[in-house]
Amino acid sequence: MRVLGVDPGLTRCGVAVVEGRRTPLLRHIGVIRTDATLDTARRLVEVEREITALVEEWLPDVVAVERVFAQQNLNTVIGTAQAAGIAMVVGARSGIPVAQHTPSEVKAAITGSARA
Repeated sequence: MRVLGVDPGLTRCGVAVVEGRRTPLLRHIGVIRTDATLDTARRLVEVEREITALVEEWLPDVVAVERVFAQQNLNTVIGTAQAAGIAMVVGARSGIPVAQHTPSEVKAAITGSARA
């Protein structure tokens, strides 16, 4: 199984491709960066373009997107949610199942502890 993981963000969007089940191997890791001086729509287009390129290159079986949770800075939450939505759309448009997980769920699945 190959998973494209996305830690959404408008300024910095973390991405990784992991392959395997019992002993997963990291195949790719990176950060999609957008220029804060651009308007939001143009920044979202850049995120979409980069995630689409990753899907086309790595052909993941599933796209896993970190679930957005409320933070104190509303503008940060909105940008993060918008980037998460872009990742979900790219996966769905490509016919790839999309899952959302909290950071604690991911930590527990990988290490056995949600506090890792």
